[in-house]
Amino acid sequence: MKPDLLFLINLPEALLKSLSEQYNCHLYCDLDEQQFLAIAPAIRAVVSSAESTVSGDLIAQLPALEIISVMGVGYDGVDLEAARKQNVCVTNTPGLSTEDIADFTIGLLLCAARQIHTADQYVRNGEWVQGRYPMTGGVFGRRMGIVGLGRIGKAVALRAEAFGMSIAYTGRSKKPSESYTWHTDVKALAADVDFLVICASAGPETQGMINAQVLGALGPRGILVNIARGTIVDEPALISALQEGQILAAGLDVFSDEPHVPQALKDLPNVVLTPHMASTTEATVQAMFALTFENLATYFSGKPLVNQVNS
Repeated sequence: MKPDLLFLINLPEALLKSLSEQYNCHLYCDLDEQQFLAIAPAIRAVVSSAESTVSGDLIAQLPALEIISVMGVGYDGVDLEAARKQNVCVTNTPGLSTEDIADFTIGLLLCAARQIHTADQYVRNGEWVQGRYPMTGGVFGRRMGIVGLGRIGKAVALRAEAFGMSIAYTGRSKKPSESYTWHTDVKALAADVDFLVICASAGPETQGMINAQVLGALGPRGILVNIARGTIVDEPALISALQEGQILAAGLDVFSDEPHVPQALKDLPNVVLTPHMASTTEATVQAMFALTFENLATYFSGKPLVNQVNS
């Protein structure tokens, strides 16, 4: 019998058709309550994205669940404790989006520092005829601080070095193999850099880590870039810092309550807003799809999982 899969993400029709040869596929968004309750006892796998929420309540409603395959690096939306209690494996797709996210990070920084987004509007609105656009700050040779020097953090640092930047970082622990300057806490890091880039994983230990004190340490010429998770930043504190000039600007690809972005952020000219798209290039998404279903095929064939994130 083909395993039953529950999809918390939308898939291209062609991919669904292909998968239906191996699995019984159910799209969560297409199910009403009665339909869900009817198929829930048969579900053996859940396929989600890094932005999906796989709650303990959902896991408890799927008594036959064996594996959750996350299409993406982040799996903070999965209740890992509930998965552990029900002996459910959780897999992800690490490493595939690293370069795209690092590229996008530098793009956000350049846009925020050089005000490319507002300069574009300056031209479109016909304001150039009234005079030149005001001068902006520069990027080359400045100081970058990275919160979380993992795969993505290192890729960002490599690109920043090409811009002549000095690199400092903080994280769970110092990395002996790295020559970058180490700071024991994020506030000290913020005080020592011009650009603070968030590449850390989300979790209880990083919830609201970038708070008013950290933003104050970054200072009125500082720029914050977040391509990690919105929950890492105290969003109201960030809004206040941007409104009051406590920091210069921000580039944000992630938010606390996606896809809902506070109107106060939308109203600010000194913040660049993008819809959690840093990893979504065509090639990377195709590779993520492939690895997501390779993880499933590996599991159901009885082979050891390579990308399991829980034990």
